[in-house]
Amino acid sequence: MVEIQASPLPFRLDPDRAALVIIDMQRDFVEPGGFGETLGNDVSACRAIVPTVRKLLDACRKAGLTIVHTRECHRPDLSDCPLAKRERGNPGLRIGDEGPMGRILIAGEPGAAIVAELAPLPGEIVIDKPGKGAFYATDLGDQLGRRGVTQLIFAGVTTEVCVQTTMREANDRGYECLLITDATESYFPEFKLAAIAMIVAQGGIVGWAAASEDLIGQLA
Repeated sequence: MVEIQASPLPFRLDPDRAALVIIDMQRDFVEPGGFGETLGNDVSACRAIVPTVRKLLDACRKAGLTIVHTRECHRPDLSDCPLAKRERGNPGLRIGDEGPMGRILIAGEPGAAIVAELAPLPGEIVIDKPGKGAFYATDLGDQLGRRGVTQLIFAGVTTEVCVQTTMREANDRGYECLLITDATESYFPEFKLAAIAMIVAQGGIVGWAAASEDLIGQLA
């Protein structure tokens, strides 16, 4: 057991029962030409966290933590993508349309792939999720249960959408959740700050938040 300096209180981490969950660090969200950009967003801030996420990933791998990668993507026939999702907003391209990196947010297409710097290793969990939360319509809970995981460390994009949604799902399922603040990002800086404030409010109603150096230092 190691103690991580965190907000609102120190986080007591058991590496034998912890998993690192990297949310949606895929090309469609963090590279130019992907879905994030078609929505009118500047993806540079999300791309900028890749080196920090890589350092976090390396440290967690070395410490023997369970590693989970998620990708938000859909079946080629879009049978798992409701119209309410596909038709939202006013993007230049919609889910399933042909884009610079293949069909937008479709499983197996180049844009749905996790960026090369964070590519999963054999034996690591990879979850293709059709929704914002990683527990919805996936077997993530079963896979974590088989490994005895009770604590989840979160990184990835975007803080206020898929990251926070998954943390709330995990909290409802009894997991202790720690968000790594410099290993997550949003297209909107104010949304990231608001999401972190909501997560740690009221004594950590959803979870804890800490900087990557504090976690990595303790794992080392």
